[in-house]
Amino acid sequence: MLRLDKFLANMKVGSRSQVHEIIKKGQVQVNGKICRTAKQKVKESDEVTVNGQAVVYQEFHYFLLNKPAGVLSATEDRSQKTVLDLLKAKDRYQNLAPIGRLDKDTTGLLLITNDGQLTHQLLAPDHHVPKVYYAMLAGVATQETAEAFAKGLTLKDGTELKPGKLRILSQDFDHDASEIEVTITEGKYHQVKRMVASQGMKVLALKRLSMGPLKLDENLAPAAYRELTVEELAKLKGSAL
Repeated sequence: MLRLDKFLANMKVGSRSQVHEIIKKGQVQVNGKICRTAKQKVKESDEVTVNGQAVVYQEFHYFLLNKPAGVLSATEDRSQKTVLDLLKAKDRYQNLAPIGRLDKDTTGLLLITNDGQLTHQLLAPDHHVPKVYYAMLAGVATQETAEAFAKGLTLKDGTELKPGKLRILSQDFDHDASEIEVTITEGKYHQVKRMVASQGMKVLALKRLSMGPLKLDENLAPAAYRELTVEELAKLKGSAL
């Protein structure tokens, strides 16, 4: 059970102080009766209305964002825009955070949620949730590169990486460039960029295409987002078990 003021504030009816004013004015009803005390406890099954409009409680929220370049995968920053700044005010629920950070210049699929248990399950190393990236390279990836990824890499600083899958999309020997698709099951710091660098090449552009069964919605423009569908959420939670 929650206090009425927290219930309403969590559902973005207003700030805590605004909610208190709404309650004092008799604009809130609980199970058909006007409630004028913010301390009243309510259950998810209770019928709560504000000015006649029903307020349905939802504990967890899940947003699929097409992250643009130049935005931090963080909850707040004093000087730079974060992915939470891309959300509309009505969607900025408490404790929202991105799952699996993308570098500032990396684009693509980013899940934002306040479901801490799902976050832990998706990021837990022993769950091996696959993540797929598209990368444009300075340098030509070859079959030898793919074989090195498949064996598992040990970086110069001693970091050992689990085997990954590299698929060559294009090769341009004249301009020393290529495009690849990489699948990894870890999320270490700058992992794809460091894997590519270990093979003498450089990532010029990086985009996450999927995480587990969740795929980037190509209908979402950069910086656009939407809520997960019931089917997407069910598949995502199943992959994290």
